[in-house]
Amino acid sequence: MATRPSPWIHSAGAAMQGPSLPEPTFKIPQSVLVVIHTPALEVLLIRRAVDAPDGQAFWQSVTGSKDSLQESWHETAVREVWEETGIRADAPGCTLRDWGLENVYDIYPQWLHRYAPGVGRNTEHLWGLQVPAALPVVLSPREHQDWAWWPWREAADRCYSPSNAEAILLLPQFALP
Repeated sequence: MATRPSPWIHSAGAAMQGPSLPEPTFKIPQSVLVVIHTPALEVLLIRRAVDAPDGQAFWQSVTGSKDSLQESWHETAVREVWEETGIRADAPGCTLRDWGLENVYDIYPQWLHRYAPGVGRNTEHLWGLQVPAALPVVLSPREHQDWAWWPWREAADRCYSPSNAEAILLLPQFALP
């Protein structure tokens, strides 16, 4: 009786056989930050479901990584706004603007496991979305637990991330008249 080779044993010069295991999916270290605001410079912040490591509430603007390297910055901004708030960036009265600015920063240690080994920095592209008025939003409860509209300076003070606060402080330069 002939012995069949095991599908789980790799012999020299032979291709690995057996079912293929899924490749781990890592986040792409390219993301958007979208400052959503009204003409009166009220800024929407959303609170992450998990607080910051120091126990502070983690308030932020809309952020998120590209789903693929082929996804454009614009597509990422539109998708993330929709996924995190339920706001359609292309709705009547809404204007999405590329601020033409990027932040490059170290990824917080508690999120490094989401990225491929050796990745420690992220490039974040800044956008502004002007909406006609402060709107109610629909949150994804696994990501965020609360939302609020604040005057821009107060919103900047509430942000956990320094780069997010700095982006909000730039708002008067980029808001539509």
